[in-house]
Amino acid sequence: MAGDDLTARVAAVVVNYNVGALLIDCVASLRLEGVGRIIVVDNASVDGSIEALERADPEVTLLQTGANLGYGRGVNRGAALADADAELLLVMNADTVVRPGMIKRLAEALDDHPAVGIVGPRVENSDGSLYPSAREFPRLVDSVGHGFLGMVAPRNRFTRRYRMLDWDHAAFAVVDWVSGSCMLVRRRAWDAIGGFDEDYFMYAEDVDLCWRAGRAGWQVAYEPAATLLHVQGVSTDQHPYRMIVEHHRALLRFAARTTRFPERALLPVVAIGLVVRTGMGWAHRWRQGRANPPS
Repeated sequence: MAGDDLTARVAAVVVNYNVGALLIDCVASLRLEGVGRIIVVDNASVDGSIEALERADPEVTLLQTGANLGYGRGVNRGAALADADAELLLVMNADTVVRPGMIKRLAEALDDHPAVGIVGPRVENSDGSLYPSAREFPRLVDSVGHGFLGMVAPRNRFTRRYRMLDWDHAAFAVVDWVSGSCMLVRRRAWDAIGGFDEDYFMYAEDVDLCWRAGRAGWQVAYEPAATLLHVQGVSTDQHPYRMIVEHHRALLRFAARTTRFPERALLPVVAIGLVVRTGMGWAHRWRQGRANPPS
């Protein structure tokens, strides 16, 4: 089935928030891959990106939410507009570009592995370096170690294990979770788990989705033969201090959902640690701003 027309099989949902011309590049790359049904969910952008998209590609289905609903809510709204016969949902950030053959290879991975409900591509940064988009679920000890050492010693053992930095990223594999910046999801799996949990505004909604998929009997996979370019942080950098708060709030929510006794007794300590790390994140961001003032 992987050779079938992607126009009929795939509906793409792209969430936009002030990413400028990158939105047009994202949609154009989807068109080149043969995706006919593209739903752009706009979270109240004010940068002219939607007006530019309407001129460049008037066939796009546009949903303007009227407010910044966050990523998961935006995707859920867009997915609800997808055609009923679209068996695959491609969920994407707007600051991404699909490399040739990516969607076809992701679809082939799902066709070849019926137990897989979600598959993600190899994600590359703007400079071509690998972004570790396939990861393990954060264990409590790794979360604490990564949280406090990640900013000052990014190669520490806790971060390496959580981000799977010592793992071979060149081979297809079943993993715990893949980045929500781009994932291809079977519609049956999406419907069975109810899409993203909307209590997450930003961050960890992808971890949570993959965790719930596993509990529902679906596997999650990484397919490096499919490649995506992701320009990191275009939307989140516009409200950096709020995003730091949302990041840590999301981590606590996921920990509270997934941690069981006896580790669950440590959640108050984890919460205090996340508050401390939020302050560290603010200070780190402030120093970055001082070192690199806007031009």
